[in-house]
Amino acid sequence: MRVAVIGVGCSKFGELWEMGFRDIMISAGVEALEDANLEGKEIEAIYVGNMSAGRYVGQEHIASLIADYSGLADLHIPCVRVEAGDASGGVALRQAYMAVASGMHDVVIAAGAEKVTDVPNAVEILSSCADVEWEVFNGANLPALYAMIARMHMRRYGTKEEDLAMVSVKNHKNATLNPKAMFRREIDLETALNSPYVAEPLRLFDCSPICDGASVVILASEDVARKYTDTPIYIEACTQASDYLALQSRRDITTMDSVVQASRKAYKIAGIDPKDVDVVEVHDSFTIAEIIAYEDLGFVEKGRGAELVREGVTMLDGEIPVNPSGGLKAFGHAVGATGIRQAVEIVLQLRGDAGKRQVDAEMGLSLNVGGTGGTAVVTVFSR
Repeated sequence: MRVAVIGVGCSKFGELWEMGFRDIMISAGVEALEDANLEGKEIEAIYVGNMSAGRYVGQEHIASLIADYSGLADLHIPCVRVEAGDASGGVALRQAYMAVASGMHDVVIAAGAEKVTDVPNAVEILSSCADVEWEVFNGANLPALYAMIARMHMRRYGTKEEDLAMVSVKNHKNATLNPKAMFRREIDLETALNSPYVAEPLRLFDCSPICDGASVVILASEDVARKYTDTPIYIEACTQASDYLALQSRRDITTMDSVVQASRKAYKIAGIDPKDVDVVEVHDSFTIAEIIAYEDLGFVEKGRGAELVREGVTMLDGEIPVNPSGGLKAFGHAVGATGIRQAVEIVLQLRGDAGKRQVDAEMGLSLNVGGTGGTAVVTVFSR
């Protein structure tokens, strides 16, 4: 059964000190319901991506909590929390997609939420997406692991620090056009290259900020979708793949095999090639991750990802606009919400509702990654 997106919603991303976990989630949910012109009683199930509410806000059992505070408790619908590191949102989207595609449900919410600013050790918690025993215990947090990936890519393919910085400059520029982005200000190449190292060769502006935020998409079967909108956005494929958790076990640390496998499955199911994709949201938790994504998604040969940045191919007015939202780098990375937030951006682009950052697109793709690639979710959308 074909699956359509009939509503989207997203809170602002950032340090939302005045809002609690519940407030953030509800703000995105209400926006999505209004966008879909639904009252809420039509919802048959909810899938919520969340990495670590237990450690970030001290609240487990958040699925029931969200159903309760969404005003849906009296409906007694199933509500499920999904965890896959910072791919939690993408996996929640896939679970919701499968629930509708299978015919089990007609109208389903896929959501993601994270509240991280209330604790002092947010980066430490996020690094548990890596192998805690073999990597984190020995001092390798996520910035350090991605720094190793970047260094190997530089040594093997000639990628420069300037190439990484250009990714950051691009995404910050895009975010200035996004009213919900965390960092709505441009930076220049000199600023990025003069920022301090976090884990050499990755500098401050090569690292995405983790923040608070929530996102929601409402999915429906094709027949039901037509009752609510004349212009549904269809999910043509939503695939997931895994890989070894620790870098030491990978075939090649400059390639995320999970991304390669998930994307090739998605292209086959959707009946498209990489060249057919018009707009992309990728998981740029670190700038090297975006460059590697160009390669692993098949937009360019292995080792040539930096060329796309140098030549402006992935700019807003380029041949393949990547991260028009500002990406994780400038929109912000509200861990469990990111995969859904990416889907929201692609839907807005395909509907023509992206405002000043609008690109010309009929086919879009999102890539959500957990940790250093232990999980990858690729979703293909069409209008």
